[in-house]
Amino acid sequence: MAKNKVEITGLNTNNIIVLKNSEMIDLFKKYQSGDKNAKELLVNGNLKLVLKILKSFQNKTDNMDDLFQIGCIGLIKAIDNFDLSHEVKFSTYAVPMILGEIKRYIRDNNGVRISRSIKENAYKILKFKDEFIVEHNREPKTDEIAKYFEISEYEVVSALTSLSEPVSIFEPIYNDGGDTIFLLDQIEDKTESANMEELISMRKALMKLKDRERQILTQRYLVGKTQMELAESLNISQAQVSRLEKSAIKTMKRMIS
Repeated sequence: MAKNKVEITGLNTNNIIVLKNSEMIDLFKKYQSGDKNAKELLVNGNLKLVLKILKSFQNKTDNMDDLFQIGCIGLIKAIDNFDLSHEVKFSTYAVPMILGEIKRYIRDNNGVRISRSIKENAYKILKFKDEFIVEHNREPKTDEIAKYFEISEYEVVSALTSLSEPVSIFEPIYNDGGDTIFLLDQIEDKTESANMEELISMRKALMKLKDRERQILTQRYLVGKTQMELAESLNISQAQVSRLEKSAIKTMKRMIS
């Protein structure tokens, strides 16, 4: 058995069928015409899609059976809402919905206590994202979410990441095509793991930075923009972005140490 294969109790993954695109289209037409048996065939024919997504969660939880069930719920929602007229592959439409269900489950079962106001804001954003995906067949960009709620991109990212699982200091946070940047590379930490006090210190230090420096760090490491994209949006050179970024990180390290 492959080392990275997802094992689900009571499910023989070797016997799972995989539907061809033509078969999928035919089944969707039947299901949308009222054939309930076609829905069951669609679910069974896309279980490998759920298993493929679960591979990225193998090192984050021991209960893959539960995640599989949650992933199947996302798959069923995707089947119920899929529109053939949009002319996109079902997998392209379904992956964000399955992934969204799994992440929501992990977030809601997270042991870290989150304030009600932050959680409410995050849920509103997640609800908007789900509706946006159904309407546009893609996830909304951070700036689109910010514009809809009339808040900053930083506030959007902060709300969503506040409900994420705690991450290791060895978690990769950005890759610009070169060397991977880990959280440990950005924050000087003399212990083996990050704690809540250090995370609070990080946020306080970030808020004390100059507006442009804070904007660059937020856009680079939370939103995920490249230096080139930032240079274009700020109307400065990439070299200037790089200098400001290094200066901001140096300042944060000094404030946190």
